[in-house]
Amino acid sequence: MNTGFASHAPPRITRVLVVDDAAVVRRVVARAIESEIGVELVGTAPNGKVAMAMLERAAPDVVILDLEMPVMDGLETLAAIRRSHPDLAVIVYSHLSAQGATATLEALALGATDFALKPSADGIGLAVEQVRGELVPHIMALAARSGTIDWASIQLDTRRLTRVSAVLVATSTGGPSALPIVLGGLPADFPVPILIVQHMPSVFTATLAHRLNAQCPLRVVEASNADVVASGTVYIAPGGHHLEVVRRDGKIWTLLHDGERVNSCRPAADLLFRSASDVYGAGALAVVLTGMGRDGLGGSQAIRDHGGSVVVESPATAVVSAMPGAVAAAGLANVVLPIDRMAGELVTRATIGRHP
Repeated sequence: MNTGFASHAPPRITRVLVVDDAAVVRRVVARAIESEIGVELVGTAPNGKVAMAMLERAAPDVVILDLEMPVMDGLETLAAIRRSHPDLAVIVYSHLSAQGATATLEALALGATDFALKPSADGIGLAVEQVRGELVPHIMALAARSGTIDWASIQLDTRRLTRVSAVLVATSTGGPSALPIVLGGLPADFPVPILIVQHMPSVFTATLAHRLNAQCPLRVVEASNADVVASGTVYIAPGGHHLEVVRRDGKIWTLLHDGERVNSCRPAADLLFRSASDVYGAGALAVVLTGMGRDGLGGSQAIRDHGGSVVVESPATAVVSAMPGAVAAAGLANVVLPIDRMAGELVTRATIGRHP
């Protein structure tokens, strides 16, 4: 019978399994999750062996995974999860340390979806608040990773694109897995500089730069203050510092600073993009890859206003499509591409009209 009332499906509940050998960490994360609307804790496990035994019954949407555990550690557990549940979201839960950064990037390379830092605050109450601010947003982003944007309705500006003088990249969640695909597909003689904002803590960005430098044909460095920007070099913004570019004495230089967070981020892609729009004008190419939030949207507008162009990653390959989706929905994207076609696009755009 039609009662006259519209029927609505109940809100989607995100089911979370926490795997960590430290009882205090399990307790803190459990308390934070249980206080959130739309998130349900479906179990905790002290090691990977217990977690794998719980997986079918608990049926989580997201697994929070410690890496250093007895019996069956995080990397072993991740490999087992990927064999049985290849699409299950796994957030690596890591310490802010060089060892933690190395292990986390290894886990991301092996198929972890995202990472978050363990709380550093003393006291249960402060630690719970830190988890709410740091970990819970990652859980919610992965729960809605496809976003609410109607990509089929997006109109692209397909006017003839000009040769680029610099590539500016913005990425967050999923970036450590996306960047090797893009940079690994570029030739060693790529003729323009690439500057990247990857949302990561400071220790992690240094480790990421070192790892990418070993994996990719191009030279990859963590940016320092007052570097002369060189063609064929990749500069990664250090965690905790904004990266911008400035023109001085006929050269283009990097500028690092620890100004206010932008879009809750430091580094923020918006600042890099805006400075690049001033320096490179129509030669600036923004590339917005997978990530949560809206960082890169304002900067993409600045680049388009100065005659530059914008390429965004397709939701078909983005781990979280919020960042590229925000740019595309605003009508700022010239091109939408899956991650495996990005390198080819960059090569084409960087070599238009160049003599062999």
